Amino acid sequence: MRLLGLDPGLRFTGWGVIDVDGHRLRHIANGTLKSTSSRSIAERLLELHDGVLEILGRYSPGEAAVEETFVNKNPESTLKLGLARGAVLLAPAKQGLRVTEYAPNRVKKTVVGAGHANKDQVQIMVSKLLPEAVFDSADAADALAVAICHAHFAQSRHAFGETVGVSRLKQQSATGGYERAIQAALRKEMGQ
Repeated sequence: MRLLGLDPGLRFTGWGVIDVDGHRLRHIANGTLKSTSSRSIAERLLELHDGVLEILGRYSPGEAAVEETFVNKNPESTLKLGLARGAVLLAPAKQGLRVTEYAPNRVKKTVVGAGHANKDQVQIMVSKLLPEAVFDSADAADALAVAICHAHFAQSRHAFGETVGVSRLKQQSATGGYERAIQAALRKEMGQ
């Protein structure tokens, strides 16, 4: 099974591709997509989207995993991150791939063993789990961590059912809080 991990951001989006064979993980490739800060938001989102499409075409993963957005204190930063996530999520979804999202603490707990691990700890564990990986940024290391996390839960889901690794809150609700907030805003805008 070939997996693509993504760590979205408007300036830098990390990506990592791994192969999974039983309990063995093998690094295939990783990198960082960079959007041009002098361009408009729309052009930057297109750069990210096209970059992910190019990665999908080059490496042909079977599934993708993305780190969930955490709500930032700065609403403008949160919105920009949400836009970047949308551009990044759209590419594998458009290709018909299953796209799974993981909370940052879930990724850290799975890879490091502690949900509040720092970036250095994540990079060290990614290097131990994928010794041939050399990453150009913390974002690329985070994307590989997302792929490793997905490998762990994807195998469990195939063996034990679709809700393995999914929080109880998400199991109870087909749409998450972010999606419900968007739906409520759209209803309000349409006067419903």
